[in-house]
Amino acid sequence: MDINIRGRLLDLSRPRVMGIINITDDSFYSGSRHTGDKEILSVASRMLEDGADILDIGGCSTRPGSDEVPEPLERERVCRATEIIIKRFPDAVISIDTYRASVAEAAVTGAGASIINDISGGEMDAGMFPLVAKLDVPYILMHMQGTPATMQADPVYNDVVADILEWFGVRLTWLKAAGVKDIILDPGFGFGKNAGHNFEMLRRLSAFRIAGLPLLAGLSRKSMVWKTLGITPEEALNGTSALNMIALVNGASILRVHDVREARQVVTLYEKIYPSGNLFDHYS
Repeated sequence: MDINIRGRLLDLSRPRVMGIINITDDSFYSGSRHTGDKEILSVASRMLEDGADILDIGGCSTRPGSDEVPEPLERERVCRATEIIIKRFPDAVISIDTYRASVAEAAVTGAGASIINDISGGEMDAGMFPLVAKLDVPYILMHMQGTPATMQADPVYNDVVADILEWFGVRLTWLKAAGVKDIILDPGFGFGKNAGHNFEMLRRLSAFRIAGLPLLAGLSRKSMVWKTLGITPEEALNGTSALNMIALVNGASILRVHDVREARQVVTLYEKIYPSGNLFDHYS
């Protein structure tokens, strides 16, 4: 199970780690906020040394209730960060966390990003799917109910897994008809889901493998961890590691995390248990 990164193949039959670099000052976890160039390079260097396979750069917070960042500011943030990282680390694989096609296009064509990570699955910008097809880059299709401003007001599902699978099915048909080749699915933990929905998705994560596509799990320091344990996001690393292992066992191909070194340790232990790679790939 490979994806094409600017002519290089990234094998997703073994788990990969994606490090989060937020170029914002209001992300829900204070430890992920990075704004200055030196700070951005420092965190990128540390994540790559710790074993990050992908660096995910976002310039607009999408925490529940967050305000929308103006497009020019988001574009400037992610392009600047991508450019300085690629200049120092030319082999780094960078994904851009954005729901705006204009930001994604600038980051890929002008700054050197390789992957588009869209929290809205194309719903917040009708130009996103045609752009992905034109650029011919991997696309992370994430499910979100509502928008960041409204998504946690009162999320409702008949069956959270079945409903999201149906939603994925429609959008995968559109993407494949447009000629998009490399697609990664992200069920969107915490995006328009309550704690019950989140834990149900994690318990049944392997159901999303029915599409035969890689899965991304973004569980890092989210409220399903810290609210359940009665702690803060800053104290939620241990709980995150526990859920990351469950995600791997249930079929996740990529862990999106704030703490790369600890996630890499989870992957190392997982691979000791399943040395042949992701156990689900052997039954697909």
